[in-house]
Amino acid sequence: MLNVFTLANGRLFQEEIESLEELAQFKPIWVDLEDPTPEERRWVKQHFGLSIPEDAMDEDIEESARFFEEDNGELHVRSDFLIDDDEDPRAIRVAFILNEHNDSLKSQGVLFSIHDEDVPVFRLLRMRARRMPGLIENAKDVLLMLFDADAEYCADTLENIYDDLEKVSRQVLAGAVTDDTAGQVLSAIARHEDMSGRIRRNVMDTRRAVSFMMRTRMLSAEQFEDARQILRDLDSLDSHTAFLFDKINFLMDATVGFININQNKIIKLFSVASVALLPPTMIASLYGMNFEYMPELSQKWGYPFALGLMVLSAVVPMLYFRKRGWLK
Repeated sequence: MLNVFTLANGRLFQEEIESLEELAQFKPIWVDLEDPTPEERRWVKQHFGLSIPEDAMDEDIEESARFFEEDNGELHVRSDFLIDDDEDPRAIRVAFILNEHNDSLKSQGVLFSIHDEDVPVFRLLRMRARRMPGLIENAKDVLLMLFDADAEYCADTLENIYDDLEKVSRQVLAGAVTDDTAGQVLSAIARHEDMSGRIRRNVMDTRRAVSFMMRTRMLSAEQFEDARQILRDLDSLDSHTAFLFDKINFLMDATVGFININQNKIIKLFSVASVALLPPTMIASLYGMNFEYMPELSQKWGYPFALGLMVLSAVVPMLYFRKRGWLK
């Protein structure tokens, strides 16, 4: 899918492109390629003179090759963006190419973005740019605002984790946590821990990308200050992720403690039962010895007496254990 974004009255407008002739009608500041076809790549090359690298979205690219500037002035940035999906949370690699020195563009430059699937941060920026005139003025503003929206998206995801952990905390701190409840809590905790780790990695990646843009001296004074504010926002997220990790560890320890308590209760019952059954076992072994004359046979009530003695020897200890509260 090929989308172009143009500025009109300070607002960002989106157009879906279905042919090369249609692409030639617009002078965009942002060209977004979502899972582009070979034909769409050819349109971009013919109209803008830009060859999209084949390894633009490779996951195994060297970390040192994710941020660089070509000799012709093209700025290449490969960054990860978070997708908060309950079933499959993940990070999507997006390749950015900022071209400001192509004479055929006749504008302040064009930002090209290439990715395999839709990114929530992109939708967030499009919505904000339509509602807030003057938010974006050129291609560099688009790239900066994408990173700013990424920081905001991470903050929103952290708020959702806060809310979910509050529900988990009420379950754990209410006491009497059953094994089924403990399983649900551990599953939720593991999911939130994984998402917190992904957020922390995404924040680190975004911080590196913004720092690279600042080092290239490509930003104006106003854009440089915006970049510094983005870095401050990213730094503020670190303390929140650290707190969440501590809270997750506490809930994990508390849940595991309740599981151990439940297991100890079961072991205690087995221990009490084994002790209570020792006297009848001893009586049964005594009456079951191979005497020359069996005591049960010499008396009319021998067997009933032996059975009654065994029951009594089991009931008395159980009553005592119950009185001491060991059976609770």
